[in-house]
Amino acid sequence: MSNNTALGASIFGLVGNIALAILKGLAGFFGNSHALIADAIESTSDVFSSIIVLLGLRYAQKPPDENHPYGHGRIEPLITFVVVGFLIVSATLIAYQSILNIQTPHELPETWTLYILAAIIVWKEASYQIVKSKAKKVKSTTLEADAWHHRSDAITSVAAFIGISIAVFMGDGYAAADDWAALFAAFFILYNCYVILRPALGEIMDEHVHDHLVEQIRTIADTVEGIEGTEKCFIRKSGMTYHIDLHAFVDGHKSVREGHDLAHKLQDTIREQFPEAGQVLIHIEPAPST
Repeated sequence: MSNNTALGASIFGLVGNIALAILKGLAGFFGNSHALIADAIESTSDVFSSIIVLLGLRYAQKPPDENHPYGHGRIEPLITFVVVGFLIVSATLIAYQSILNIQTPHELPETWTLYILAAIIVWKEASYQIVKSKAKKVKSTTLEADAWHHRSDAITSVAAFIGISIAVFMGDGYAAADDWAALFAAFFILYNCYVILRPALGEIMDEHVHDHLVEQIRTIADTVEGIEGTEKCFIRKSGMTYHIDLHAFVDGHKSVREGHDLAHKLQDTIREQFPEAGQVLIHIEPAPST
């Protein structure tokens, strides 16, 4: 279900980005708006990044095999790095073109481009909210990055709307406001790159950021009869699954067979109550004598 949710959200973003790239490009060209053209450049890069996200999510859902016993989920943060790369390239192109346009006199943008932008802003913010909720539901850093693509697109469109409004209503001498808006949008995109990259980097480095899940796992362990407590608990994220290493205490007088059976009982209970669990490794230790 998680994989289908992620793939559906990715396809939704891809189709939307294709439509918006075409719409922005045509509106920017015929409406004399460099900010809209810059926006179209970003949406075009979003199309390619959405394709990569879709392919990455399909690969991540492949089951474990002999060469990948922990599954293929680690492709997710790697795909996020690629998405961030697309964003950086987009921001650089937008900034470069904006600086050139600021230095070059040009016609004022058409008033009707504001209506196009207003519709785009509403659509992209709605897309962000939809994909963000799906990313949170399936705990996907790749989808989170894709969601931020929609949010950054909405912000660049807001900047373009402000710039075009100034240029249109202030008249001659303010045409460059359109380009300054595009330049601002480029820097905002770069900031978003950091926001997207940080959690993906933590995932690839097995950073410990799962204290709330550790408490959840300990609570589950306390419900298993025969388990007298837990000690170490390490959780690392891989794609949309979490691999768990847990040290559990049992009565030291129990046989190896009994300890083995308790370990499997605990493992099964964790997987039943925590569906996002991938590999669950249980290390049995004798309970401290009282």
